[in-house]
Amino acid sequence: MAEEITPASDMFVAMTATGMTQITDGSYVASLSSLQSSLFYFQCAVVAIGVVGTATNALILYALVASKQHKKHVLIVNQNALDVFGSFFLAITYSLRLCNIYLTGSTGYTGCVHCYSASASVGVERSARQSTLQLSASSAI
Repeated sequence: MAEEITPASDMFVAMTATGMTQITDGSYVASLSSLQSSLFYFQCAVVAIGVVGTATNALILYALVASKQHKKHVLIVNQNALDVFGSFFLAITYSLRLCNIYLTGSTGYTGCVHCYSASASVGVERSARQSTLQLSASSAI
């Protein structure tokens, strides 16, 4: 036997300052706290992206309506409207996840189904993708 395999309980484990756990065989395993903190920062970034996306798409819609171009560019208006709602629901869904609300009863069930499953933002984004495909197919003709 060239190498001897030892069970994980016999390996020496050292905690480093970066939140990673080093095992004697040289591999690193992320600790639970570092995974939770990275998940928190990811969710904060998604909320920020949702807020910025909502604001920019709403600004584009406002510019189209203010310049009275919304009747000429109906497909662009529809796409931006879907993007506004998709970004809005994305920001709402992830901000509710960050709040870590305890859900009980029928209201909790409804909140869990709609908010924690991200069904609203995914549904809007799917329809936005389909309208983009239709837009590109109609422009190719």
